[in-house]
Amino acid sequence: MRYNLGYKIFVFVVLVLAPFIGLGIAYAQLQPFTFAEMESMVLKKDVFQDEAGKISSQLFELQDSVLAVKATAETTYKLATLIRKNAEDELRAYQQQHEHLEGLLVESLEQRKASSDVLDIVLANLLGDPVGQTFGQNATIKVYSLEEAGYRGYMAKVRLHNPQAVRMVLAGDSVENCKGETTSAAARRTGAILAVNAGGFYAHEGRLIPIGITVIDGEILTFATYDKDLSFIGFNRNGQLVGGRIETKEQLQALDVMHGASFLPTLLKDGKKQPIPAEWANTRHPRTLIGHFENDDLLFIVIDGRRQGWSIGVTLEEAQDKLLEFKVRDAYNLDGGGSSTFYYNGKVLNRPSDGKERLVTTNIVVLP
Repeated sequence: MRYNLGYKIFVFVVLVLAPFIGLGIAYAQLQPFTFAEMESMVLKKDVFQDEAGKISSQLFELQDSVLAVKATAETTYKLATLIRKNAEDELRAYQQQHEHLEGLLVESLEQRKASSDVLDIVLANLLGDPVGQTFGQNATIKVYSLEEAGYRGYMAKVRLHNPQAVRMVLAGDSVENCKGETTSAAARRTGAILAVNAGGFYAHEGRLIPIGITVIDGEILTFATYDKDLSFIGFNRNGQLVGGRIETKEQLQALDVMHGASFLPTLLKDGKKQPIPAEWANTRHPRTLIGHFENDDLLFIVIDGRRQGWSIGVTLEEAQDKLLEFKVRDAYNLDGGGSSTFYYNGKVLNRPSDGKERLVTTNIVVLP
């Protein structure tokens, strides 16, 4: 009886504790971490909190950077907008200026044409119809016969369509070995339709040496300024006649000269007579003259002389008056005497005073 009661109490206690014992055994079997690992996890938690703090700090820094980039982007956008607006304003201004310049160019061309038409009428009234005309790709040329009391000669009015159509030709293409060349030979060699003799020269040891300044294709071949009355006569890159007294190479370069030679004196400047040197005054000789009108058309004149019954020549003072009558703005005297030669369309029209063409150092030619 006692045995049965004690046994029953034991069984009861076991049954009461069984669930707790089972839970303990299950926990012991399923627990994923050891105590050491749990302590490690506590340490790793501290590290994690530190890293989280760093990441948070970096996020704040990144946020600041993003804000800075955003501010920069806004500034850049405003700057780009301003630049675009300025560019649009400049383009609009350029277009307006371009249209204005085009209008001025058209107006200038119309005025030039009207001026040329008036000039042709003036010359026709003074000289009659041209004795020769060339309507070439590079130039339009009208040739007139000059016949006044006491002298004869020829004149050409040239309108360039190509600035490179007028050029200076050096005999033999060399200063050192220059033996001279006739005007007609220079014209034929270059295929020119019109040619006149140009600069002065002197003979030395069997060769001819140009005086003063000589420029061919933009290269200065001779440069001497010993004579204060000496004038340079040349053409710039636009085919315009330029010249006058030159004392320095800087002056010459400022004119943008492509071709030129020297002689004397200057006859007209801006439509006004220039002084004639005393030793050149009131003497009649064959003359070669060059000038340009208000519209920049070129003028070439050769007057014969020293030939009784044909032409006795002209004084420089008479030449000035005639040039002003022709409405010439600037004009220069080129080498004259026996050198004066007028070549047009395959032949020499004037009568050189030597009875034949003279060998000269430089000639001016015009391509058709």
